[in-house]
Amino acid sequence: MSHSASTQTISEHTPRTTMLDDLEDQYEASFVNRWDELINWEKRKQSEDGFFETLLKSHGVRTVLDAAAGTGFHSIMFLQAGFDVITVDGSKEMLQRAIENGEARGLPIQPVHADWCELPQKIKGGFDAIVCLGSSFPHLFQESARKSTLKAFHALLRPGGTLIIDHRNFDAIRAQRYKSSGKYYYCGTAVSVCVDYADSSLCRFKYNFPDGTSHKLEVYPILKNEMRELLTEAGFDSVRTYGDFRADYDPFATDFYIHVSHKQFQHSYSGE
Repeated sequence: MSHSASTQTISEHTPRTTMLDDLEDQYEASFVNRWDELINWEKRKQSEDGFFETLLKSHGVRTVLDAAAGTGFHSIMFLQAGFDVITVDGSKEMLQRAIENGEARGLPIQPVHADWCELPQKIKGGFDAIVCLGSSFPHLFQESARKSTLKAFHALLRPGGTLIIDHRNFDAIRAQRYKSSGKYYYCGTAVSVCVDYADSSLCRFKYNFPDGTSHKLEVYPILKNEMRELLTEAGFDSVRTYGDFRADYDPFATDFYIHVSHKQFQHSYSGE
């Protein structure tokens, strides 16, 4: 998959009222139907090389909440690795595709369709780990929603539980110094992705498919240290950041940041 640096094409961004509005709006059926074409599961598995499974096992994790499951790649990888998994997504179309992908591999998906802030009211907590992958957290445009979501994640974890959140390297994108290697996450070679527009409050990606169709996806371009500060403020500690699965990385040659943190033992939020 080829990527390019941001252009200066500007068009109006229409704010969405909730995360569910955003996901149902942006991930319509025709786009979801081609999502696995964008990912290329086998190449993505090779690029990750068991990073998340190894990390979770090193922290003694058994139960995982996959909070942004998409079409189910990580839920299925975790199930195959022996974890107990609850699969969550805000897009009904994505969640249905995850179920179908699980069935095709003989794996039962336990699906939950929900806004992240609603999760403590929808499912029982006490998870060993929550993962929110695929640069999904940036779908939250409002700071209040970002804080509420992290509070909800905090409430669902057991004391000492692990939270893993990733996002694209928006530091480089906003500095107009981003050029993806195309090796990680989105490995489909037939689809090109470019940054159509980026500023401090909006990043718009454009996905071009070989049949001439295209799709645009809008997210909030959260910075690396902004994410780390939100995690600390929400009650997580020992925040460690990886660049493309490495502890040592070049900040302008990194596609994705991965933040690994833990719920503090000394106090917890009620989720209210």
